Amino acid sequence: MPRGNFFAVLLALSLGSRADDVAVGSEATKTPAPGHSMHGEAFNEGPRQAAVLIPGTGDVHFPVTTTNDLAQKFFDQGVGQLHGFWYWEAERSFRQVAAIDPNCAMAFWGMAMANVNTPKRAGEFIRKATALKEKVSRREQLWIGSLAGYYESRQDEKERREAMVKALEDLSYEFRDDLEAKAFLVLQIWDNKNHGIAIPSRLAVDAIAQQVLAANPMHPGVHHYLIHLWNYGRADQRALPSAARCGQSAPGIAHLWHMPGHTFSELKRYADAAWQQEASARVDHAYTMRMHVLPDQIHNFAHNNEWLVKNLSNIGRVHDAIDLARNMIELPRLGPGKQQSYRLGRERLLETLLRFEMWDDLAHLDGTMYLDPFQDPLEEIQRRRVLGCAWFQKGDSARGQRELDALKDSLQKMRVERIAAADAAESKAKAAKQPEDQIARAMADALRSFSYRMAQTSNAIADLRITRALAAGAVADARKQLALATDIPAERLARIQFAVGNTDKALALALDAANADPKQIQPQANLADIQWRAGKKEDAIATFHKVRDLAAQADLDAPVFARLAPIATELALAADWRPTPVTADDAGVRPNLTKLGPFRWQPLPAPDWSLPDQTGKNIALSNYAGRPVLLLFYLGSVCGHCIEQLNIFAPMTKQFADAGIEIIAISTDSAEGLGKTFAQAKQDGAFTFPIVSDAGLQTFKAYRAFDDFENIPLHGAFLVDAAGRLRWQDINYQPFRDANWLLGEAKRLLSIPMPTSPTAAR
Repeated sequence: MPRGNFFAVLLALSLGSRADDVAVGSEATKTPAPGHSMHGEAFNEGPRQAAVLIPGTGDVHFPVTTTNDLAQKFFDQGVGQLHGFWYWEAERSFRQVAAIDPNCAMAFWGMAMANVNTPKRAGEFIRKATALKEKVSRREQLWIGSLAGYYESRQDEKERREAMVKALEDLSYEFRDDLEAKAFLVLQIWDNKNHGIAIPSRLAVDAIAQQVLAANPMHPGVHHYLIHLWNYGRADQRALPSAARCGQSAPGIAHLWHMPGHTFSELKRYADAAWQQEASARVDHAYTMRMHVLPDQIHNFAHNNEWLVKNLSNIGRVHDAIDLARNMIELPRLGPGKQQSYRLGRERLLETLLRFEMWDDLAHLDGTMYLDPFQDPLEEIQRRRVLGCAWFQKGDSARGQRELDALKDSLQKMRVERIAAADAAESKAKAAKQPEDQIARAMADALRSFSYRMAQTSNAIADLRITRALAAGAVADARKQLALATDIPAERLARIQFAVGNTDKALALALDAANADPKQIQPQANLADIQWRAGKKEDAIATFHKVRDLAAQADLDAPVFARLAPIATELALAADWRPTPVTADDAGVRPNLTKLGPFRWQPLPAPDWSLPDQTGKNIALSNYAGRPVLLLFYLGSVCGHCIEQLNIFAPMTKQFADAGIEIIAISTDSAEGLGKTFAQAKQDGAFTFPIVSDAGLQTFKAYRAFDDFENIPLHGAFLVDAAGRLRWQDINYQPFRDANWLLGEAKRLLSIPMPTSPTAAR
């Protein structure tokens, strides 16, 4: 069954009536702009496709006033999703409740709870709940009143947060069997701490949580919040029981697999932390691919994945760390400035490649989109520094010198700009008739603004000069530059000191780096290598045993581990000297990771379609097989913003074509009505790309450019690659109009080779 039909059938089963018959308040009588919700501004954003019952969202039950069993199931699902901070899907679940039972006041309470990070929308939702609260029980009225008080009160935030705690305490006291009141009370007390309200006693809060667990040992929210509660100082050990159960309590919610990573990372149990974060990444990948949601639309997605890269590095899974960092870079960005995974992925990629001396990988990626120049000047300094190191280490002095010269040119340019900035500050202060001390301060501030970047550039230059000298065998020259590079990481500096003959300094630096975090494998391996080469055989063997204890998942072909082969030979160990991985008894019952989802995100096939143009001739997506296509779904000739969008993209048709990308517009108008769109073209009286009719909206539904709750089409833009896979999308109540940005993003995405099938994503 096509995806669009699936959601239509689901909605019909859920409602038993047309979605556009559902009215919410007086605003339902207004005629909204195309793509806008009939229920008010808050409903324009958030999920607008029907919810489904998702397995594994937690064993929670929050009874509300409704006569519809399906509405109650979706409400319970929404509460479980709230406990997992899965706010996007929680709001969808609560919207489904309201679609099924428009009089369920608590559905709007749930929508407000799902918008804790967008208070304006939350306030609009809770007002709708308040308007319906006379129809519900006293218990539900207290729930609604507590949240309404928070958003409607004129008190300052501290007073409102304290009032919320009191309201939840009152609820817990009057309705002692209400586990959710206690669970959300634990959350509120912990969250208040992040807003300047101290927790008087964490043990007392833990006691409240234990009351919930006594009744429901696998309550997902309580395990989640206990991890947060004890994630401070050295108290994380107290959260281990919850860390062992958190993901298992709601295996369909990625964030609850992620949360134990906090506990295990603080306890320096990096293999356990990596397992949790990989579980989270796999669940998120499976969800986004199944529901056609872009990864960065998911709360915490980028943070989880970049932290996973760090922990993979900590345990020596070098190739997986690089692979995942590259996948983060490959992900579709949401729009200008909305590129969290891309940015963090690039940072982690450079960091991992340098730390593990992956010079061949760096050389291979130089000149590709993975190592494109950074916009941020400091990140660009680091990129050139790392690439320069790689090329000098590989013996390609010309390419290494290219990066070194670029850094030197940048430093000289900064010197000129620095003086100009000081002069400009002086002129401005004098024009404002500032006193001499203020003029001097303004000039000093202007000079100071360049200081850190210039220092970083100078460090990078010194580092590359050291690397160049050592590669050429000029040890004396390298030694002279050492004092000028003040920010080289200790384990790398130890290798440099050893190379220039400062053996004692090298051993001391390597030992300090290893002792700083004894559970990270790379510093330990680095120490063992230097000890062995320095002739400290017994010390090297003792350190090697520490390395081996940590090496169950390490990639032994990485240079820092490959250099330990002589020690393994000395000990008569096999070439693969890693121990068998063992799961700790207190880590919980763990499912097979591959069953949770793929390691990498991959785009899925775009639904095919065949639609008539203004002449009645059918055009199909399959006609464009082997060619990328940009699809613009627009809401007919009556939508002024849509016509504006088409007129923005029309002049760029050739630029897209030069990039190998065809543009096709898909309209809600009939084929006969498409002429009204052409009549509004600003470029020579005609649009330069095909426009087809989807008056029946089946294609809109198949691509999910459709509000299932209100039965109205939405604006959509979709990039389909030559193999027919959806590489990027924007579904919104308003059209995507940044054609220049999208052209650049399309070129970037289409340059990335993809596996032939999603199964190749592991």
